[in-house]
Amino acid sequence: MGDVTVMPRDGDWTVDDLDALPDDGLQYELADGVLLVTPGPVLRHQSVIGELYLTLRQACPSGLQVFVAPLDFRPTNRRSLQPDLLVVPRQDMGAKNITQPLLLAVEVLSPSTRSKDLLLKRGLYEDSRVRSYWIVDPDEPSVTVLELVDGRYEEVGRAVGAETLRVGLP
Repeated sequence: MGDVTVMPRDGDWTVDDLDALPDDGLQYELADGVLLVTPGPVLRHQSVIGELYLTLRQACPSGLQVFVAPLDFRPTNRRSLQPDLLVVPRQDMGAKNITQPLLLAVEVLSPSTRSKDLLLKRGLYEDSRVRSYWIVDPDEPSVTVLELVDGRYEEVGRAVGAETLRVGLP
């Protein structure tokens, strides 16, 4: 992935503004009224996402659905995020996007989005009551599992390399 670009503007961006943008292969996200633009993912990133999707899909109970980006999670009119993978209850699926808190958001780190995923999106997911957040680092390789405890993320598991990790959520 390339660098993240912040698009300046007089006034905040909203999800209505986002809907008016072209479908040009770029990733558009809103962080509390600020538009973030990121180029599409590279091959390695997509490969990791594909493997994770297959693993999650096989383990997912029938009442839950696993999605791959791009799918917008829009908890507010000024916030629209596209996790690499997300899990939601089937009854929370809207016609176009998800507005209810996610059960799981997964981000696969890349050099250009590492800070966005580790800091900005972690805080936004936490604030939006996303129950579990997995951070996958293909360079290490590792997965870190965070879960909401009293409104704050706590690390509840981490696996590096070939280590096995068992999680209860979702």
